[in-house]
Amino acid sequence: MFDRIPQWLKERPTGNYRGALELGATVHETSLLESGPVHPAVHADTFKNLKHCLVLEEGGRSVRAEQGVAQLAKEIISWSRHLPEPNLTVALPSGTGTTALYLHKHLKPVGIEVITCACVGGSEYLVKQWEELGEEDFPTILQPEHKHHFAKLYKQDFEIWKQLQEETHIEFDLLYDPLMWRCLLEWRANNPHKQLLYIHQGGILGNESMLPRYQRKYEDPACSW
Repeated sequence: MFDRIPQWLKERPTGNYRGALELGATVHETSLLESGPVHPAVHADTFKNLKHCLVLEEGGRSVRAEQGVAQLAKEIISWSRHLPEPNLTVALPSGTGTTALYLHKHLKPVGIEVITCACVGGSEYLVKQWEELGEEDFPTILQPEHKHHFAKLYKQDFEIWKQLQEETHIEFDLLYDPLMWRCLLEWRANNPHKQLLYIHQGGILGNESMLPRYQRKYEDPACSW
């Protein structure tokens, strides 16, 4: 559910919104409810007591996520046993940080460090999300050189995204991955001997709407950098 869906997006669904509709999702605009406008979180509460309904917070911030992430941790541990050097670090960016938190919980006992960065809000926001899940031991948070606003277009993000695609032939998410890779450049310089495993964020369906925004701002010959 959303507070409001822009009219242009309704007329030409794109990215994650288009994908949701194609999967049969019913999207609620909470600002247009007959009972009056409410915050999406408040509207979601009305579904919690329904037996047939499972309510998950944005970003999957739920203790229910631990089981799946624990399975991922087991797969990483199994894979890591074949490495010539055991000094492994796992990296991934964070929104709510749920995946990073539970990976840390299940990888720390075998000596695998998890590092992340706060893509939504800042480090304090990220720690608060973790605390609300009842945990007390957290992954390492890398700090970007400058404050980074979520979903704002940064030329550095676009450049590193293009560079990654050129060098690896892998398409990364444009919303989260670029900031993490920027943080990793400094981390890597200080940790040249560590093995690094990067967890791809998926979510490239969102690039369908993000990429044109970047191209208009940074590749349009008429724009001034």
